[in-house]
Amino acid sequence: MSVLILKNISPEGPGTIGSFLNGQNIQYTVIDLSAGERLPETRQYDTLVMMGGPMSVNDGIPYIEEECALTRQFIAAGKRVFGVCLGAQIMAKALGARVYPGPEKEIGWYDIHLTQGGQSDPAMNALSRGASFFKVFQWHGETFDLPEGAVHLAHSPLYRHQAFRFGQSAYAFQFHIEVTREMVYDWLKDGPIDQSALATDTESLYAAYLERAFAFYAALFRR
Repeated sequence: MSVLILKNISPEGPGTIGSFLNGQNIQYTVIDLSAGERLPETRQYDTLVMMGGPMSVNDGIPYIEEECALTRQFIAAGKRVFGVCLGAQIMAKALGARVYPGPEKEIGWYDIHLTQGGQSDPAMNALSRGASFFKVFQWHGETFDLPEGAVHLAHSPLYRHQAFRFGQSAYAFQFHIEVTREMVYDWLKDGPIDQSALATDTESLYAAYLERAFAFYAALFRR
């Protein structure tokens, strides 16, 4: 197995995805598109992972258009694809769905609820540990329509589309499953959120969140 990880902005790296892959001795390459790094020859990779970023898929950024095209190629070839936050929006756009501003920003720890499709999905069951709802870390202000043919996996009170699966091995998460504890504090150290509440939530939730993330990665990379 060989995994291609694309960063859309330098601070938003693979986080716990990289930790999991290192622990499993799975080869991966990280490309920082925002720093001008070019896409390598992609035929050698069987998995595409796209990270987050503050930009919109509608901004006309050339490398995001390249990611949309690459998403379609990987999905057409039956390869794994995993998009996080902006990466999920890229997947939605690549599959023909609309991406647009949401009602308000979700920043911090929020509940998401699994749909019936999410509860019957093995990878989502691994993530939820059998619960129908649980807290995830969010930082986004845009959302997307569900692509035609996709399976709706999760929703929140503010955002109907929090996760979807397309085919058997392409997953899109609006929330940040990949964050380390350090990433949470670094991203939001000057953010529009109560720092005391953020620390309380992070310290009480993070250990279980990391376990959920690793359980999801194990299921995803086995598929």
